[in-house]
Amino acid sequence: MPVDKAIITHAHADHARPNHNKVLATEDTINIMKIRYGNDCANFFQIAKYGERIYLDGTVITFFPAGHILGSAQILIEYKKIKVLVTGDFKTIPDRTAQRYQLVKCNHLVTETTFGLPIFKHPDPKKEIKKLIDSIKNNVEKCHLVGAYALGKSQRIIKLLRDAGYYEEIYIHGALEKISNYYSYKNIELGKVVKINKENKKLIRGKLVIAPPSALKDRWSRNLSNIKLCMASGWMSVKQRAKQKLVELPLIISDHADWNELTSTIKESGAEKVWLTHGRDEGLRYWCKINQIEAQALSLKKED
Repeated sequence: MPVDKAIITHAHADHARPNHNKVLATEDTINIMKIRYGNDCANFFQIAKYGERIYLDGTVITFFPAGHILGSAQILIEYKKIKVLVTGDFKTIPDRTAQRYQLVKCNHLVTETTFGLPIFKHPDPKKEIKKLIDSIKNNVEKCHLVGAYALGKSQRIIKLLRDAGYYEEIYIHGALEKISNYYSYKNIELGKVVKINKENKKLIRGKLVIAPPSALKDRWSRNLSNIKLCMASGWMSVKQRAKQKLVELPLIISDHADWNELTSTIKESGAEKVWLTHGRDEGLRYWCKINQIEAQALSLKKED
């Protein structure tokens, strides 16, 4: 729902909506919103630099890197002597396609809990990428079709592949093209990336194609022959999910904090009270209780 003033953590569609009057966000978030929604997707944009103190309606707002995707931010709100940190979506592990996460001390912490259960402990993404490269080498007659979100995850997968020594051209769905071009403009080297079309789709045997998860279910993917279906997501650690989606090669690569990252962030933030949102909260509420940290679920109002 459009509002008069929107402070936006990052450009994913569940966090960044068009048609607000005024938007406060990082430069990358604003630029990506304009790519996705058009240059006039808000009436007024204000760029927030990381670490800059912005005075707004009696409070001080400061953006800090969240490590989730390019331009993502945690937002610190200070009022008198109270500091409230809203993490937005975040991860603490290094990612060469996003600004490095920064720990922020606070009195109150509002944290996402997407993977807020002890079973979620993400493996090293380099090892997951090696599985993909090995599969490509061992299945030269197959086209490896990888499902990955168009913004952030796809570019991270491409960069991980390049860093692991995979220099072949990578074919992409059209939904990835403009955003990938923006990442390249920001000096995130993605190598040779080619938009797939009617002509070159005949050349994808032994190649790699990346597409948004929604495209794996429609006619677009059914027009590709002899594919091996892959999916890059933290949810691929749940074997039943991979099985239900007919994923042959699950890649457990997440842009969200896992259990260990969530609990260490809560502890290291020094927060006296924690609000849990955007995911599963039962496990973290119990963890906070045994660690003598006050915590409760924060229910967000949703549109009908």
